[in-house]
Amino acid sequence: MLNEHILSITTFVPALGAILIALLPRQGKVIQWCALLVSLLTFALTLHLPAHYDYGTRSFQFVEDYSWITSPNIRYHMGIDGISLWLVVLTGFLAPIGVLASWTAISTRSKEFYFFFLLQQTAMLGVFTSLDIFLYYGFWELSLIPMAILIAMFGRTKGPAAAIKFFLYTFIPSALFLVAILYLYAKSGTFDFVTLQHMLATGQLGITQNALAWTAFAFLFAFAVKVPVFPLHGWLGDVFSEAPTAMAMVVAGKLGLYSILRFNLGLFPAQARLFAPWMIALAVIGIVYGSLVALAQKDLKRLTAFATLAALSFCILGIFCFSVAGLDGAVYQTLNEGLSGGALLLLLGFLYERYGTYEMPAYGGLAARLPWMVAFFVITSLSLAGLPLLNGFVGEFLVLSSSFATHTGWAAVATTGVILSAAFLLTMVQNVFYGKQSALVQGRSTIRDINAREHLAVWPFMVLMLVMGTLSPYWIKAIEPAVRGLASNPFGLHYAAHSEVRFTALPPATHTAEAK
Repeated sequence: MLNEHILSITTFVPALGAILIALLPRQGKVIQWCALLVSLLTFALTLHLPAHYDYGTRSFQFVEDYSWITSPNIRYHMGIDGISLWLVVLTGFLAPIGVLASWTAISTRSKEFYFFFLLQQTAMLGVFTSLDIFLYYGFWELSLIPMAILIAMFGRTKGPAAAIKFFLYTFIPSALFLVAILYLYAKSGTFDFVTLQHMLATGQLGITQNALAWTAFAFLFAFAVKVPVFPLHGWLGDVFSEAPTAMAMVVAGKLGLYSILRFNLGLFPAQARLFAPWMIALAVIGIVYGSLVALAQKDLKRLTAFATLAALSFCILGIFCFSVAGLDGAVYQTLNEGLSGGALLLLLGFLYERYGTYEMPAYGGLAARLPWMVAFFVITSLSLAGLPLLNGFVGEFLVLSSSFATHTGWAAVATTGVILSAAFLLTMVQNVFYGKQSALVQGRSTIRDINAREHLAVWPFMVLMLVMGTLSPYWIKAIEPAVRGLASNPFGLHYAAHSEVRFTALPPATHTAEAK
C-alpha cells in the first residue's frame, strides 16, 4: 500500500509541514523543531525508494497514474527511474541539514523562512517525480517562487536585486518552455511523458524536423539557464552571495541537469545530438572559465558560485558525449555537486556566523583555533578537487574518460579544470586557515570550534564523500540501466508497456531507412 502512493506522500509531506508551521505560534524554537521533524520524516520516506527499488529494470517504478483534468488532458502521473531515484534521496537528505544550518542563522521571521523552505522541498520533489509534463511544469514554476522570496527576505545586502535577477533569468526562458509544451499538446493531445516519447519516436505527430529542433531548443534553453550553462550564468554569483545557506545548497544544478536528461535526451534524442557540439564547447568553456574566475575571487561565497559553475559544466560534458560511462558520470557528478558543494556552503555558513564576513583577506591562521573546522574544510576541498577515494573523483573520471574517446581535444582542455579546481580550493584553505593570524581572528579569541549541532550537520557529508568514493557501484547500478537507453542510437527505439521503455538495435538496413 505504501509503495502505491509513496511518491505522493513523499512529495507533499513538506507542503503539509509548511501549512502546519504557518499555524504555529512564534514562541521559542517550536518552528525550528517542527521543520526539522518534517524534513527528517521526508528524508525517511525517500529512503523507502532505494530500499524497495528493482535495480534490474530500467522501467519507471512506484508509478501513480490517474486522470486528473479531462480538458485539457492532464494526468496525475508520477514515477521514478535510476536517473531520478538518487536525486529524490539527495533532496530529502539536504532538507534536515538545511534546517540545522539555519538554526541560529535565521533569528527573525523564522516562520516565513521555514514555510517557504519546506514549500521548496515539495516543488523539487515534484519536479523529479512528475511524468506528466504539465504537472512537471507546475512544480518547475513553483520552485522559483520560494527561492526568490527567501533571497529577497534574507539576503545579506542586495537580496531584492539578486532575487529579481534570479526570477527574470529563470522565468523568461520558462515562458518559452511553456509555449513548446503547448505546441506538443496541440499536436498530440496529451502531456504524458511516456506517451509523448512513444509518439515522437515513431513519428506519429507529423512534426517537421525544423519544428522539432525549435521545440527541443525551447526545452534546452529553459533548462540550461537553470543549471546554469555558460554563458547563461549571470544570476549565479549574486544569488549564491545573497541566498541563505540552506537555499544556496539547493539553488543550482540538480533541477536543470535532471530536466536535460529526462526531456531533451528522452523526448528529442536526435535534436540533442544536433546541439551536442555547441553544448560540449560551452561545457568546456564553463569548466575553464568558472575555475579561473573562482581562482581570482576574494569573496568565499562567489568563489563557491564559480566553482559550482565549473563542476556543473563537467555534468554537461558527460551528458552530451552520449556514452553510458559519460551519462553515468554526469548523474553521479550531479549528486557529488549537491553533496560536496552543499558541505562547502554549510561550512562557509558556520564560518560566517562566527566572524561575520565572507571576505577571504579578512581571515588567516584559523587552523590553531578551529581544528575541526579546518579538517572538514580540507576533506570537502579534496572531494571537490577530485581526490581518488572521495566521491568527486568518480564522477570526473567517468566524464573525462568517456569524452576522450570521441572528443579528445575538448576533453584535454576540460582536464585543466581538475588542476585549476585544486588550485583555487587549496588557495582558499591556505589563506583562511594557515599563515599569520589576521586582526579579525586575533580580535575574537573566544570563538569556539564546531559545536554539537554543527557536528551533526557536517558528519553525514564527510561519511558519504568517502562511501560514494569507494562504493560507487551501489549508486551506479540504479543509474546505468536508466541512462543506457539515452546513450543508444536515437533511431533504434522500441517501446514496450506504458511505464517501461525498451531500447533495442534495429537491423542495419531498417536503421538506415528510418534515419533518412
